Amino acid sequence: MISAISHATPPQQVAQTTAVSSQKSSQAKSQPAPASSTPDTVQLSNAAQAALAALQETKETPAQTAREASGGDRQAQRLLAKQAAAKVHAK
Repeated sequence: MISAISHATPPQQVAQTTAVSSQKSSQAKSQPAPASSTPDTVQLSNAAQAALAALQETKETPAQTAREASGGDRQAQRLLAKQAAAKVHAK
């Protein structure tokens, strides 16, 4: 069953509130934001650090990997060993 609306709220004056809010927004834009004296810091979890390190390793050039391996980087040494073994098996 459909019932008729018994009362309605009167319309509000939108133009007046718009003018006030536009004045406030222009005032806010003219004032520069205060500079923070302390820099923001982010702490990554161990899993996020490992994922970031793995991503950086994929972007590494072969020359950089060889340089790191000669400097004692165990991960680079393992990667070079895997690549050498893959070349042997490919022949």
